Amino acid sequence: MKLKDERAKMCNEILNGIKVIKLYAWEPPMETVVERIRQKELSLIKRAGLVRAIADSFNTASPFLVALLTFTTYTLISDKNALTPQLAFVSLTLFNQLRSPMTMISYLIQQTVQAIVANKRLKDFLVADEIDSSAILRTPSDKLNTVELEKASFTWGKGDTSNLFSLQNVNLNVPQGSLFAIVGPVGCGKSSLLSAILGEMEKLSGHAAVRGRISYVPQQPWIQNMTLRENIIFGKEFDPVFYDRVIDSCALRQDISMLPQGDSTEIGEKGINLSGGQKARVSLARAVYQNNDLYLLDDPLSAVDSHVGSHIFNEVIGPNGLLRNKTRILVTHGLSFTKDVDKIVIINDGKIAEIGTYNALLESRDLFSKLMEEMKSQGEENNDEPETAEELDTEENDKSTDVLNTQFDRDEGSSAVSIHLGRSRRISTVSDLAREAFGTAKRSKNERLSSLSEESTVKLNTKVPLNGKGSKAAQLIETERTETGRVKFSVYVQYIRAATIMRSALFCLFFASFSGFQLGRSLWLANWSDANDNREDVLTLGLRLGVYAAFGVCEVCGFALSIYFLVIAGLHASRNLHFPLLHSLLRSPMSFFDTTPLGRILNRFGKDIDIIDQLLPINFRFFVMCILQVFSTVLAIMLSTPVFAAVVLPLGFIYYASLRFYVPTSRQIKRLQSITRSPIYSHFGETIQGAASVRAYQMTDSFRRISEKKVDTFIQCAYLTIISNRWLAIRLEFVGNCTVLFAALFAALARDWGMAITAGAAGLSVSYALNVTETLNFAVRQVSELETNIVAVERVKEYAEVSTEAEWKIDDHAPPKNWPSEGGIALQNYSVRYRDGLDLVLKNIDLQVLPCEKIAIVGRTGAGKSSLTLALFRMIEASGGKILIDGINIAQIGLHDLRSRLSIIPQDPVLFSGSLRFNLDPFHSYSDHEIWEAIELAHLSAFVSSLADGLNHVISEGGENISVGQRQLVCLARALLRKSRVLILDEATAAVDMATDALIQETIRKQFRSSTVISIAHRLITILDYDRIVVLDKGRISEVDTPQNLLANRYSVFHSMAVEAKIIS
Repeated sequence: MKLKDERAKMCNEILNGIKVIKLYAWEPPMETVVERIRQKELSLIKRAGLVRAIADSFNTASPFLVALLTFTTYTLISDKNALTPQLAFVSLTLFNQLRSPMTMISYLIQQTVQAIVANKRLKDFLVADEIDSSAILRTPSDKLNTVELEKASFTWGKGDTSNLFSLQNVNLNVPQGSLFAIVGPVGCGKSSLLSAILGEMEKLSGHAAVRGRISYVPQQPWIQNMTLRENIIFGKEFDPVFYDRVIDSCALRQDISMLPQGDSTEIGEKGINLSGGQKARVSLARAVYQNNDLYLLDDPLSAVDSHVGSHIFNEVIGPNGLLRNKTRILVTHGLSFTKDVDKIVIINDGKIAEIGTYNALLESRDLFSKLMEEMKSQGEENNDEPETAEELDTEENDKSTDVLNTQFDRDEGSSAVSIHLGRSRRISTVSDLAREAFGTAKRSKNERLSSLSEESTVKLNTKVPLNGKGSKAAQLIETERTETGRVKFSVYVQYIRAATIMRSALFCLFFASFSGFQLGRSLWLANWSDANDNREDVLTLGLRLGVYAAFGVCEVCGFALSIYFLVIAGLHASRNLHFPLLHSLLRSPMSFFDTTPLGRILNRFGKDIDIIDQLLPINFRFFVMCILQVFSTVLAIMLSTPVFAAVVLPLGFIYYASLRFYVPTSRQIKRLQSITRSPIYSHFGETIQGAASVRAYQMTDSFRRISEKKVDTFIQCAYLTIISNRWLAIRLEFVGNCTVLFAALFAALARDWGMAITAGAAGLSVSYALNVTETLNFAVRQVSELETNIVAVERVKEYAEVSTEAEWKIDDHAPPKNWPSEGGIALQNYSVRYRDGLDLVLKNIDLQVLPCEKIAIVGRTGAGKSSLTLALFRMIEASGGKILIDGINIAQIGLHDLRSRLSIIPQDPVLFSGSLRFNLDPFHSYSDHEIWEAIELAHLSAFVSSLADGLNHVISEGGENISVGQRQLVCLARALLRKSRVLILDEATAAVDMATDALIQETIRKQFRSSTVISIAHRLITILDYDRIVVLDKGRISEVDTPQNLLANRYSVFHSMAVEAKIIS
């Protein structure tokens, strides 16, 4: 079970991070990790199977050995003791009654052990430490402080906290209706402070109290697999007027208008239909709609454009926003917003370093002031809006306090650094850039403000319908396909082929020999007892006993060999069905994962594979055993009383009629069980991911009821299975009783009818007939069990045969080993869509990127920026045109040849459970020295050096035991290790503080000086030193030029974006 859980956990991680895995071309090492766990699991299954085979062999031999010892003892203790039919078959019948219990005993022992283990695991889980709800004193809202922390210390986890991050001696009072900003470097404890207020951390000491209801916006947005509206109202009653205000305030109306069904569009798991900025705004809208008392906002502005961030702050969070009368605690790296908050809390190394108003902290000339000065020295521009470039320069030289009020918006996380225009000269400030761009050109302030106002109004507040028209393409998650009717014969063939035909044939052959020797032993006993009854036995007692023993030994050997080959065949089937499933899913296109819930896939890797591992071999064994036993019983009865053939057809008809009703019903119920299990997995996984939000919004009871409803639906199918079994048992009991009746009746009437039948034959007939009820019942049950459980193979086969993306490697079109050597990129009339039936997201793109050129891609939400990145990695395939890198058409080479030669720092940092070294270098391609060098360049050396295990530090699932910012730095270290000629930055510094951001940007400039860099950016200040800016609009290139020229053109889209971002005025 432990290995099964470990494999399931790893599969879950892979599926959650499948996009990053594909971008890095990491499918082979991930496949290796899962297969390594799988091999250990199969090794234990083999050992358990062989132990069970030995136990079953002894159990099967027990009735024979008891009979042999009994007959031997009885006949040898006295010459007068003859083994007559009366003695032999009464004894044999009793001995045969032991056969079924002895056959089942090892299986029942295994099931009992598993039940004990499962019970212990459940008990361990149920008695595990829970969140102490009393640690945070919760009371209704009043006019006092909403949050009170007095000498409060918190940690993650209980017990030894020396290696766990902790908050120490926190003193914080947040008055009702105030706005506090939390700032600090990466990993300092900003998010932990919010978690402590939520009660997610373990309180070690001090006093902590929260008054009122809480709304929580996590740093990584949690989006449910439901419609956008359902995500926002989150179980609350729908208020259309307030809902409209929330949509407008969170700048979602224009985004909703772009969705195929408006706010009724299905979002998909983890918000797959939305961009990072849209997910952040939906998460914020959910919090606002709840209309609670306390709002904990964990950096919600880092994933949105500058102008959208300003809009959200002004309309929602700020002093004049929708939440102005609520208590708000905002974690942010956007220092420009801090001048509008009531107090600023600076955290450093788990402690509150400073707390005060904006002006007070600036005057203190301490940490906050130094941070602002440091950002100023990095070239951030004045937040005020002078009218001309000359005024920009004048005001920059002014030493007033307002100079420090710089723009540090976190838009998708980049920071400002020294501006480099081209590689020939340096321009140190934005004002220099503005002067360079504008010369003496001037515009009136009214004209500029009017332009900005117009643009913002169109973008953010245009009234558009919230409900779009439905379309087939708009349905993201497809209904799970349910097979009907009989399981196709090809499914059985596939399982047998997976088990190997040779081993399957050997199993059947030896099991048939087992049944044959068993029947032969009974016939020999009948012959022996008849000879004794007639007192004409010419064979010696020793010979009789010897032949009887020989039949028994051959019977047991046949059984043992059959079970051995069954275990080996089952192992081969498990291995040969799991590997194609894993391999196929790793090779599936992203569109498959976009439209398939995680629970469905995990159901295949979980319950379906478990059925193939544990139940199917047993089902095949008992199926073959029952078929042979039924055949042996009918044959034995007919050999003894041939007249029994007259009732075989009527009884067979009743038997067949029962099967005809039962098997299809049972089979379909089993399919329904499998399908109703998937939503349980999906909902449970979704709930675990958003557990902090569920608890914060006090929705635990609601989510528990939803889960119980899904479990009840599954239990209904399980209950139907039990009911159908009872229905079948009654009918088969009738058939069995009729068989016994006619066998005994014909045996008694045979002599009256003048038929020659011996006492031994009559005894044999009745003896076998007495077991037929159980055999028939068991046979039908096994036929049904086999057909219902083989559905697992059908379901695994379905996903093992999904359409795959292009080949990983194409030997005939392999690029040179040093490709790309220069890094030139050309998009020629390139168009692409995400899936068939959807609109093009990039349309006729023509773009030439020179080797070592630094290109920035900007544009509004939905413009196609991320689509361009995915196209470069062939995550989505071209609908028209082509992309050339160093003259090679990327569509003609293998995906791994392409993806492994490019580097990307994704917006969503994904880490996997395992060592830090594995997360940096899963192929073991780099030395420790190279890894440490990358860690130092990624500004992680201090953190890694502080870890007891260094590079072997164990990363928990999803990287939950390190901060989001640290995860982002690990992704940077990955890129530094690969150091490709082409680097793509997808808002690579979204979760780090400004100082670290500036250092990272400088590292990228130095280390990738000889590489082509394509940066997707919302935060325009970080790309003003790029060679060219590409502006995308609705999937088309709107503008391409140098930053100077685009800023100089006051009619350009980029100019208006720069105005909105307050880079120029």
